[in-house]
Amino acid sequence: MSDLEELYQEIIMEHNRKPKNFRALDDADRSANGFNPFCGDTITLYLDMADDVIAEVGFQGSGCAISRASASMMTESIKGKSSAEAKDIFEDFHQMLTRGTDGEFDSERLGDLELLAGVSEFPTRIKCAILSWHTLKAALKGQEGTVKTE
Repeated sequence: MSDLEELYQEIIMEHNRKPKNFRALDDADRSANGFNPFCGDTITLYLDMADDVIAEVGFQGSGCAISRASASMMTESIKGKSSAEAKDIFEDFHQMLTRGTDGEFDSERLGDLELLAGVSEFPTRIKCAILSWHTLKAALKGQEGTVKTE
C-alpha cells in the first residue's frame, strides 16, 4: 500500500470515528436532509448564515465511513465561506470525484478534501462521498424535501 493510500485510509477512519461539527444547530437558519438509498446513509445538515456567510455548520446522521468522513471534512471546508465560495468548492469536489485526478478542479480550493480523490476509483462509493454536498446545495437554496443520490 502506498503512503498516499495509507494517509487516505487514516483520514477517512479518523473523520468517521470523530467527525467534526457532528451536532445539531438549534439556531440554524437553514437545514436539509439527505439519503443515499444504495448504502443507507442519512444526513441532516444545519447552516447558520450571517450575511450570506456560513457562520456555523453542523450535521447529524448515520452512514458508512466515507459518507461520515466526507460530511465532516465538508463542514470544516465551508465554515466561514460565502454561499458562492461553498458552491465553488462543491463544483471542484464533484469534478474530482466524477472525473478523478484527471478532472479540472482547483486543488488549492479543495485543500484536505483532495485526500478523498481515491473515492473516484470506486464508482459505487461516489454517492456516499457526495451525499453531504448535495445536501449542502439544497440547504443553501432553502430546498424542501429529502435529497437522494439516485
